[in-house]
Amino acid sequence: MKKLLGLSFGLLAVATLAGCGTTQAESSTDRTLKVTMVGNPATANPAISGDSNSSSLIAQTEEGLYTLDKNGKVAPGVAEKVVKPTHNGTVYTFKIKQNAKWQNGDPVTAQDFVTSFQWQVNPQSKSQVADKLKFLKNYDAVQSGKAKPATLGVKALNQKTLQLTLSKPQPWLGDILATAEYPMKTSLFKQYGSQYGTSADKTLSDGAYKLVNWSGTTDSWSYEKNDQYWNAKNVKISQVDVQVVKDPGTSSSLFKSGAVQETTLSGQYIKQNANDPEMKTTLNSSMRFLEFNDKKKITHNTKLRQAFSYVVNRQALTKNVLQDGSSAAKNLIPYGDGNDPQTGKDFSEDVGNLLSYNPAKATSLWKQAKQELGIKTANLELLTADTDEQKHTAQYLQQQSQKYMPGLKITIKSMPLAQQIAKGSAGNFDIDLDGWNTDWRDPSDFLQMADGTSSVNFTKWDNAHYSQLMTDIDNTAKYSTQQRWNLMKQADTYVTQQAGLVPLYQQAKAHLVSSKVGGLKYTMMSDAQYKYAYWK
Repeated sequence: MKKLLGLSFGLLAVATLAGCGTTQAESSTDRTLKVTMVGNPATANPAISGDSNSSSLIAQTEEGLYTLDKNGKVAPGVAEKVVKPTHNGTVYTFKIKQNAKWQNGDPVTAQDFVTSFQWQVNPQSKSQVADKLKFLKNYDAVQSGKAKPATLGVKALNQKTLQLTLSKPQPWLGDILATAEYPMKTSLFKQYGSQYGTSADKTLSDGAYKLVNWSGTTDSWSYEKNDQYWNAKNVKISQVDVQVVKDPGTSSSLFKSGAVQETTLSGQYIKQNANDPEMKTTLNSSMRFLEFNDKKKITHNTKLRQAFSYVVNRQALTKNVLQDGSSAAKNLIPYGDGNDPQTGKDFSEDVGNLLSYNPAKATSLWKQAKQELGIKTANLELLTADTDEQKHTAQYLQQQSQKYMPGLKITIKSMPLAQQIAKGSAGNFDIDLDGWNTDWRDPSDFLQMADGTSSVNFTKWDNAHYSQLMTDIDNTAKYSTQQRWNLMKQADTYVTQQAGLVPLYQQAKAHLVSSKVGGLKYTMMSDAQYKYAYWK
């Protein structure tokens, strides 16, 4: 799972990268691949990474027990094989490849995974993704500070043998191990502590590429082939140069000029390039939604939140405002995130459309909310990332809410994604235009965004009935797969109707990829991995 991102840079980037255009050196088959990223990564520390830019960087430079193959399927990473659990699905024992090494030549050890997993769950790390490991034995006690991290269900049996012990079965664990859980170099973590991953000099890579010239604030850096990587012989491109480009117009210009070979598009630029054979569009395993700060009097009001939901014409937002292939939300769960174990029906389709556009009802609910709150007017701030997509969405929401909720004034506050996430995590907002991107196909990952016990519930909406549903959903030892499916449907219906979160749309991702480059494939849950790329 990871926080979603968006795309404003400037024409300077065109000149800068275009100046690095086609040269004699680049005409060789070993020339540098040049790509863009839509925002600045917050960290290279896999134990605390909570934003998609960081997750993207980490996925290119690190490798976990499992990885994703060329087709996006779970495959062995630094583990020798994909293992079957024992003890009724609660114990996993992994053998780490003898030739799995860090970029400095040191072996990747079981302890490196222990170090990473324990720090992720340690409350001192303030990791926003701690609950990815919530099925590990003693997770709750460690997360709450009642037990030491050493008691967590992760153990190095010897240098190359790692054992995970779960409190209950977790059928989707393989997806998480392939996309979200990585080791940390133990000796380096002991040296730098919480500063681990704040720059290229304070991290080590065990994946296909080394991280080079990244300081945590730079707008450009490189991935250089890691010759110590166990599968280095099959990595065809030796260097990837990355440039942060937030503006999709700049991204398009860079690509058209040949300055970059892969870039992300959004908004009108997707529509403009709709017939370009070099554009690849895929619905993403993500959902954009509104979070209302439940700790503030006005945004705590249920009728206010419901009114906001009714002023959104989701079809108009996706088709006329975004124009990027995004799909109007039906409920909190994106299409493609799970299938009924008996019928095979998609989860979102199974729950059905719980969201509708009804301005008159929105006005009525807002009137009732004002009466309950004892107010006639309200000024609220809408927090967004400084991206093309989010700015356009925020402007639409501002226009609609002020039109149909008289007395309401919305002020838009845009900032870099990492800052938005920090403010959201700290509860320093009224309304947050946020989103979530999952690492595995199970609706519970989105449902936990509104769970009062979850570390990623920025709203702090704490509903006892909903939290009990989530507790039952997590009880995989008690409830069958079908029972759990039905519980998740109940939870989705309840949180959507109560507007604990207000779903807006399922995001699409669109990339321009040079026809000269092969091996870059995109799935709902994964971006392209450069280790599979090659020059044609």
